[in-house]
Amino acid sequence: MAKYPFQVIYEDNHLIIVNKEPGILVQGDATGDKCLLDMVKEYIAEKYNKPGAVFLGTVHRLDRPVSGLVVFARTSKSLERMNELFRKRDVQKIYWAVVRNRPPQPKGKLVHWLSKDEAKNVTTAYDYEAPGTQRAELSYRVLGEINKYHLLEVTPITGRPHQIRVQLASMNCPIRGDIKYGYPKPNPDGSINLHARRLYFIHPVKKEPIICRAGVPANPFWEEFLLLDDEVIKDDNMDFLYE
Repeated sequence: MAKYPFQVIYEDNHLIIVNKEPGILVQGDATGDKCLLDMVKEYIAEKYNKPGAVFLGTVHRLDRPVSGLVVFARTSKSLERMNELFRKRDVQKIYWAVVRNRPPQPKGKLVHWLSKDEAKNVTTAYDYEAPGTQRAELSYRVLGEINKYHLLEVTPITGRPHQIRVQLASMNCPIRGDIKYGYPKPNPDGSINLHARRLYFIHPVKKEPIICRAGVPANPFWEEFLLLDDEVIKDDNMDFLYE
């Protein structure tokens, strides 16, 4: 059994990118459960024999029941630059989502206005701009079907809390296991079948393309869907993060 519930996908002096297992908090919250940020700090301290506090900045987060790629910055300069890349949407994020209901179209774009209830930790999607809402946009395509479940490749254009979960649910395609957004039953391990699969961006310091891919969680249900992966990565496409 691995010591940590994550795999290191990319690591240099500036950044560390890990593939986290579902069920792990990215940053600490009121539960007091040990979080990914602290675990990765531990890993760095141990690997490089660093005494004292390890600097590690959280660039973005994944929801607790979601698996996949999380980026941390190892210096304040790289944190500032990565935050800017995310703010300007110069990072392409690709997710995989498994849904029971087939989407109405094989591919499409969803636009909603989202409002989050912080107390209940639930986001509501509206088809119109309402007071206090934020615009959310994503594109999706159906990669295929296995055992009456559909694998979607989802590219969020914006980065709102629970965005993919609530937007897919809004077209009657709640993610498998996501009872918060309308799936009828939970997964046995409390996860949902949403996985941060790929990241493309230009390294903020080295100025070279970084392309990361995260293996799906090690369980038979997820692993079946690897048959549907049709990924083709070309470095020369990095100039065009969004078609």
